[in-house]
Amino acid sequence: MNRNLLLLPLLGAVLALPAASQTYPVKPVRVIVPFPPGGPTDIVTRLMAPKMSEALGQQVVVENRGGAGGAIGTEQVAKSAPDGYTLVMGTIGGLAVAKSLNPKLGYDTLRDLAPITQSVTVTSVLVTHPSVPARNVRELLALAQKSGNRLNYASSGNGTITHLAGELLKLMGKVDIAHVAYKGGAPALVALVSGEVDMSYENSLIITPHIKSGKVKGLAVTSAKRSALLPELPTIGETLKGYSASGWYGLLAPAATPKPVITRLHAEAVKALRAPDVVEKLSGQGAEPAATSPEEFTAFIRSETEKWANLVKTANMRTN
Repeated sequence: MNRNLLLLPLLGAVLALPAASQTYPVKPVRVIVPFPPGGPTDIVTRLMAPKMSEALGQQVVVENRGGAGGAIGTEQVAKSAPDGYTLVMGTIGGLAVAKSLNPKLGYDTLRDLAPITQSVTVTSVLVTHPSVPARNVRELLALAQKSGNRLNYASSGNGTITHLAGELLKLMGKVDIAHVAYKGGAPALVALVSGEVDMSYENSLIITPHIKSGKVKGLAVTSAKRSALLPELPTIGETLKGYSASGWYGLLAPAATPKPVITRLHAEAVKALRAPDVVEKLSGQGAEPAATSPEEFTAFIRSETEKWANLVKTANMRTN
C-alpha cells in the first residue's frame, strides 16, 4: 500500500485540530445576560464588552434574556454549541442556587458549563422606602415583629442574591417578611422607589445614587465588612452576628468548548476587568473585580452551591 495513503487520515486529523484555536473568533461573540437591561449584571457586562471586542477583533454583543432568577438565559447557553460564540454572564442565582430551588432544572452548572472567570463581587444594600419608620436593622426587625406579615421585600427573582439576602435576614432575625419576586434588578428598584414594596436588598451598582438622592433609605450592607462606597452604613452582621450575603457574576461558556478558546476568552476578560477605567467605574459603584482563573472559578461555584443549598433547605425556600 502507498505510504502516503496511510498518512492521509493522520493529516486530516491534524488539519482539523486547530479549527478552534487557528483564527478564533471569526464572527461576533454573544454574551447572554440572564436579566433585563439596566440591572447590575447588565452594567458589568456592558463595561467589559467593548474592551473584549477590541482585543478579540470581533464584536462582543450583549443580549438580555431574563426570567426565573437568571436560570432561563443560563440554560440557553448551557444548551448552545460549544464553539465559544455564545457565553453567559452568570450569577449566584443561576449558577449556584437554582438547582437547590428547582430539582427539575434543565442544566447542571459544572456539568453543562465551562467556567471562564469570576468577573466581580458586589455588595448589596438593605434599603427601605422612605415611608418605612425604621432607621436601622434593629428597628426594622422590631417593626417586622410587631406588624406580622405586613412588611414585604422585593427581589430581582427567585434564587437571586437579593432573594437569598432576604431569606437569610428572616431566618436569623426570626421575622416573617413577605417576598415579592420581580424579573430583574431594574423592575425591583422601580417597585421600591415607587413605594410598591417596603424594602429590598439592592445591588450597590444601581442603588447608591438613589440613597444619596433620598429616594430610598439605606440601612446596612449585606457583606461581611463595610463598603468603601457607603462607609457610613453598618453591616447587617453588626446586628445579626455571622450574617453575610454578597453577590457575584462570572463568565462561562458551554461545556466542551475547546480549551484554547477558553484560554483566549479568559485572557481577554481578565484584561478588560483590570483596565484602569473599568476598575474605576466598578469600584465607584461598589463592585470589586475578581478576575479568577477557570479552575479557581470552578472551585468557587462548587463551594457557593454547597453554602446556599443549606439555606434553601433550612429556610424551606420555594421557587414561587
